[in-house]
Amino acid sequence: MSDLAAGMEQVLGDGSRVLTQPQMVERLSKDFYWYSPVLKAMLDNKRADVVVQPVNVEEIRAVLQYCHAHEVPVTVRGAGTGNYGQAIPLNGGVVLDLQRMDKIEAIGEDGVAVCEPGVRLGVLETSAREVGWELRCYPSTVAKASLGGFLGGGSGGVGSVKHGGLRDFETVRAIEVVTMESEPRVVKHEGQAVHEILHAWGTNGVITRIWFALAPAVAWSQVVLTFKSFDEAFNFSERIATDATWDKRLITVFEWPLPSYFGPVKQLVREGEASVFFLIADAQMDTLREVADEAGAAVMLAQPYAGLRSQPLLSDYTWNHTTLWAMKADPTYTYLQCGFSPERAREQFALLKSRYGEDFLLHIEWMKNGQGVMIPGAIPVVRFSTEERLNEMIDYCREIGVFVANPHVNHVEGGGRYREDNVQLQAKYKYDAKGLMNPGKMASFARRQALEEQPA
Repeated sequence: MSDLAAGMEQVLGDGSRVLTQPQMVERLSKDFYWYSPVLKAMLDNKRADVVVQPVNVEEIRAVLQYCHAHEVPVTVRGAGTGNYGQAIPLNGGVVLDLQRMDKIEAIGEDGVAVCEPGVRLGVLETSAREVGWELRCYPSTVAKASLGGFLGGGSGGVGSVKHGGLRDFETVRAIEVVTMESEPRVVKHEGQAVHEILHAWGTNGVITRIWFALAPAVAWSQVVLTFKSFDEAFNFSERIATDATWDKRLITVFEWPLPSYFGPVKQLVREGEASVFFLIADAQMDTLREVADEAGAAVMLAQPYAGLRSQPLLSDYTWNHTTLWAMKADPTYTYLQCGFSPERAREQFALLKSRYGEDFLLHIEWMKNGQGVMIPGAIPVVRFSTEERLNEMIDYCREIGVFVANPHVNHVEGGGRYREDNVQLQAKYKYDAKGLMNPGKMASFARRQALEEQPA
């Protein structure tokens, strides 16, 4: 047994939660980084030396105290459903696997859930709906994704068309974090202070407790429409998305041939036609069918939503699951994360299609930004040939005013969601001066500067 594994066993007093079996360590050192051919080549050979599975905050503090004293890197893992390699250790060390810390402590009458970080979002959604609440937003990986991982690396998903993204409208009310210091502390961040920790990839502390705002549950319906052209589909989706009288949880538009890749729901698409998937308030389903018929759409599905066990479950084909279905059909596909201009979207679509044709397939996810403006967000499916051509696509998008959060880089800053006020970086200086938390993933951090800034 390695000295590190022996040290971890001594810290926990339970060898069953210190994992050293190579196949297990390999699996728990990886996330869904392989969505990106660039990250796949970069990260395939990276893994931890040992995986530790704590069950409470005191064990986390003990692990971090040991690792701080022995200069051992620590990478926090939720459920490993992220796509950017954020949970992959670049320098070995310990993977801190939080899956055993999965309690829902309370769902208050105010609609705030208090949870441990390992709780699965699907469990939280189901539990919340049982008492009249639901998640404001969640990724398409809801069945497997953890709440702590979502806060560490996620940004939005189903529900963002109504409630904005994860970091908007005080969805995250408070977070407790354990610091990487000689005497690790539990620090509670409330209000705007949560932004020190959100989307920092576990580089500046270990999230151990979360106060997460929910929304009143709505009876939803699932609707699938097809249109002869993408333009017609987009126009109709925009009409519903931007009209506040419609109560919606999901509006997704797919250019053909993307719908042809959704094997289990092929009966819901038409050859050569664009599709729009909706979660719409059940009370408005019949009205949506009427206006869709007037717009020349074919109504392929309209039925009440039965929760995450619905058959079919439309969210399984939206957000980044769209990319997964496309990759299953053609491994040369990958994706980008974009935001089109509400005023210029059609012009931007035309420019991209003219330049890249079938190598740039439009997939729109309507979402509300932090100012309440409805945005045609997008996760376009793009064909990969070389990293240079992929970067040229990204550069051209930005040249024509399309925002891109680059999912093919392995540090917080490169993805386009880093905060310009540097609060995440400043938190790392405060809580991890040695740079042992997920080292290499916050490119702007300088260990020498951090150590020099520590008080005497």
